[in-house]
Amino acid sequence: MVVSGRLALLVALGVVPLVLLSGAGVPAWAAAIGWVALSALLTLVDVVLAADPRRVEISRVLPDRALLHEPVPGELRVRNVGTRLLRARVRDAWQPTAGAPSERRRVTVPPGERRSVPLPLLPRRRGELRSAFVVVRSAGPLGLAGRQAVVDAPARIRVLPPFTSRRHLPSRLARLRELDGNTTLQVRGQGTEFDSLREYVRGDDVRSIDWRATARAGTTMLRTWRPERDRHVVIVVDTGRTAAARVGDGVRLDAAMEATLLLSVLAQRAGDHVHLVMFDRTTRARVTRVDGAPLLPALVDAMAPVEPQLIDTDWDAAFAEVRRLSVRPALVVLLTAADDPEAARAFLAALPAVASRSRLLVATATDGPGEAPAHRDAADVYTAAAIERARHDAERVRDAVVRAGGDAVTASADDLPPLVADRYLALKAAGRL
Repeated sequence: MVVSGRLALLVALGVVPLVLLSGAGVPAWAAAIGWVALSALLTLVDVVLAADPRRVEISRVLPDRALLHEPVPGELRVRNVGTRLLRARVRDAWQPTAGAPSERRRVTVPPGERRSVPLPLLPRRRGELRSAFVVVRSAGPLGLAGRQAVVDAPARIRVLPPFTSRRHLPSRLARLRELDGNTTLQVRGQGTEFDSLREYVRGDDVRSIDWRATARAGTTMLRTWRPERDRHVVIVVDTGRTAAARVGDGVRLDAAMEATLLLSVLAQRAGDHVHLVMFDRTTRARVTRVDGAPLLPALVDAMAPVEPQLIDTDWDAAFAEVRRLSVRPALVVLLTAADDPEAARAFLAALPAVASRSRLLVATATDGPGEAPAHRDAADVYTAAAIERARHDAERVRDAVVRAGGDAVTASADDLPPLVADRYLALKAAGRL
């Protein structure tokens, strides 16, 4: 049973008859008891006449998946299986990060009918969001009181990474088409693949003349080349404690996901095979042997529930997973924190084994040390020293990665995805994959 503000107002209005009856000689206490008894009787009648909220069926109309920070249209469908008119307020029990409206929605449902209530969501957290029940508060015809029940109505929605770095994709695809077209047709780069034959034109590289084809065709024929295809790109995302560091408006793991998505789509368009593993001490997500259009949905679906774990990453186990994913030499992209020599000690020790058989790129998202302030007081001096120390530590880790046979890039959360994509295109253009 629940009561509304109308009951309190009704009891307060009893002051008027109390004054009138007191003037007529009726004792005040008797008038007060009578008015309270009348209010209680009306409340009881209102509760009895209210529709039973347990005789309600709840269903939802929601997409299975949604993007982070994107509005999600939805409906809550209320069906009255009772015999009385349902005047109710409903509230869906989503967790706060789902962004469900906080107010209770009014709905009036005649017996045997169904009504829909709009239920927009605005997810503020990636992963699985769940709702187990809906609270239905049925009011009586007088609006003084009613009944309330919890109706089981389980639902869930998977919130996917937003892929905001998608805006960089058109420009990189244009560069890829240029690379696949005019750039490599004239000059053979190291590692490029044979594409086709065409007639020789003045100015072409004579080293690309195919003399056997020339003899058969009776005219000078030239080999043309294209960037390598069917190469393997293995992306390793560190989900250990360093992935929980704040970078920009999110954490380092979010920036790593954006870089992963942009690079994966670009590599897929270039005809390469993409493998993803998210790892700390165990595999948190894995995508492999998925090519073409299904690749992007598979990636975002696998990434969605992954959160940073406050443990150190086992890099020996992570690189063993890399070897299982791709037997042939590949481009291995490690998205981790490579700006602290102490934190990167185990990581650096395991690098040579990977760099000896594959092309290696280490990418780190960071806020950057910034600019040193002017030395006005002791605090500015210490701040400047800390900034310089951070730069020095990052340079040491970068030099160690290079000595191990890899390449290292460091950028802000917004700049890292296009920077990683540019390095991939540069390797393609140089024929080093």
